[in-house]
Amino acid sequence: MQAKTTHPVDERLPPLELLLLGLQHVLVMYAGAVAVPLIVGGALKLPKDQIALLINADLFACGVVTLIQTLGCWKFGIRLPVMMGVTFASVSPMLAMAGNPDLGILGIYGAVIGAGVFGIVVAPLVSRLLPLFPPVVTGSIITVIGISLMRVGINWAAGGQPTVPGPNGPQPNPAYGAPEHLAVAGLVLLSILLILRFGRGFLANIAVLAGIVVGFVVALMLGRVNFAGLEQAAWIAPVLPFQFGWPIFEPVAVLTMCLVMLVVMIESTGMFLALGELTGRTVDRDTLARGLRVDGLGTLIGGIFNTFPYTSFSQNVGLVGVTGVKSRWVCAMGGAILLAFGLFPKMAHVVASVPQFVLGGAGIVMFGMVAATGIRILAKVDYEKQRHNAQVVAISIGFGMIPLVADKFWVQMPKALAPLLHSGILLASIAAVALNVWFNGLASQQDAATAAASASHASDAA
Repeated sequence: MQAKTTHPVDERLPPLELLLLGLQHVLVMYAGAVAVPLIVGGALKLPKDQIALLINADLFACGVVTLIQTLGCWKFGIRLPVMMGVTFASVSPMLAMAGNPDLGILGIYGAVIGAGVFGIVVAPLVSRLLPLFPPVVTGSIITVIGISLMRVGINWAAGGQPTVPGPNGPQPNPAYGAPEHLAVAGLVLLSILLILRFGRGFLANIAVLAGIVVGFVVALMLGRVNFAGLEQAAWIAPVLPFQFGWPIFEPVAVLTMCLVMLVVMIESTGMFLALGELTGRTVDRDTLARGLRVDGLGTLIGGIFNTFPYTSFSQNVGLVGVTGVKSRWVCAMGGAILLAFGLFPKMAHVVASVPQFVLGGAGIVMFGMVAATGIRILAKVDYEKQRHNAQVVAISIGFGMIPLVADKFWVQMPKALAPLLHSGILLASIAAVALNVWFNGLASQQDAATAAASASHASDAA
């Protein structure tokens, strides 16, 4: 009788390996995880201690939701190597609510809680859209995800964003593109490539972490690491529900955030399908529904614990591709680390001190891997019998590039449409699905599942 083998997704690694690999995932997502609390807290003109509370709450909720997503609980959790964080799709409507004196932060939390409940309810309905995502669609979407993320990695390498807030609006960032930023980012990239080429075993698995450590040490020697505020950070900071007060449930605000929730769930569908490709585990309708429910549950938890809507972080999908480590227990460890950071702010402050230009070298490798996954899927698409597949790919990727290459393209459209029009991933998804249905018709659920299984087996063989 043949012994049953453990799938790489379910493999449990030794504790030290889990800790280092989990920390690697945390370092990759940390800057994005704390960005939204900083943006919203600044828009609300909150004092420094309350912004710190938002960050602690965000890290705490990131950890809790990641653990639910990776380990699973009843009908919640996709049980794949997923890291969860606050979605940037929610920033624009939340800033609009922050500027409304009748709503403020309590109105934001009411809208977030409402959207969370909505997300849990509609997750099974959204998962029924899986037949709309054959390889020509998923490949196009995942390629756009990777290309869109490259902008993040490139800006990190240059030292942040090209503009910074000023008294009269955005102004050029004088440190952007500084030679030392580019040199350290290049060193990190070179270190990762050397380790991937010559490293073996566990060292190759932590190539990204090792590269970041090399860059951090060099940045420290150059005096470019800022530990300001570490002494003032508390050792322990408990995160409690409704610390800002009882939420305000304003119908229009709740409806707006529910629309954002739909955007988030469509984007998450692309992330989950990408992870299915990378890990060799087929994402069927039930699996997808479990993952999407956690988007809703995480958003509900966020509203209760003083933070914002949650989604899977695409940065970490790229890390799975680079390292080849597919175990969901690694991301569960990352979730535990984030939870600890939320409760012990001094730990979080040290990680926050890693300069963005250090992360940039790693970002270029990881985000490129996401795009490469999409290209690999597109390579399996039939362009002969279904000759219009080329148009599906070309036009959907073109739509996905609009926010990336022309951020003012939709400037005269209603602001209410901003979450839709400014998401390249969502634009690519809508275009790819619509064009595929127009040219190829609607695939059956069985056909979609068969295609996904075939692609997963091909990924395993590779």
